[in-house]
Amino acid sequence: MRGNAVAELDPARAARGALRILCGGLAVLAAAPARAAFLSGDLLDTAADWLALFVIFVVPCVVIVLFWIVHVLPEKIAHKRHHPQRDAIQTLCLLSLVFGGLLWPIAWLWAYTKPVAHRAAYGTDKHEDYFHEMADKHRAGTLLREEIVHLREDLEAMEARGALPPKLRALKDELARLPLADARERAPAAAGEGQA
Repeated sequence: MRGNAVAELDPARAARGALRILCGGLAVLAAAPARAAFLSGDLLDTAADWLALFVIFVVPCVVIVLFWIVHVLPEKIAHKRHHPQRDAIQTLCLLSLVFGGLLWPIAWLWAYTKPVAHRAAYGTDKHEDYFHEMADKHRAGTLLREEIVHLREDLEAMEARGALPPKLRALKDELARLPLADARERAPAAAGEGQA
């Protein structure tokens, strides 16, 4: 009984198999020849020439610019954080360019460190430009009372540690003459302008 069922299925299977082989053969005959590139002839040569010029001239320029941008990041961070040793960090960044980037991690770490030893030695952990920026803000009337008090304390601590540069001494004298009541009156006005 089982043999009859197998015998009846065999011709159907054979017909389907033959049909598959025939369809596969027709598909192979109908297929287009394969090409290695989507372009051919002179167009392929022209595209290859332009690609070679791009790789030879543009890619190295982009790599050099990216390398430069990454290597000046510690300097920019030190400038933003008013690091007192930012000139030394800038020099280390430039030296890192010469030495292939080996000194760059040191410059990066240095830019993010808090200069505790500098504060102990000089009375401040800010670059001198920070005080000049604060003086400009003070003259513009945008410093708050707390900022003026903090600025006075920093300048007094710097003066106690050693000689204060002439511009900072003038700023300290200017802040000493400023009554805190005047600063108190200007502080709400400056805060209101900042919110508007």
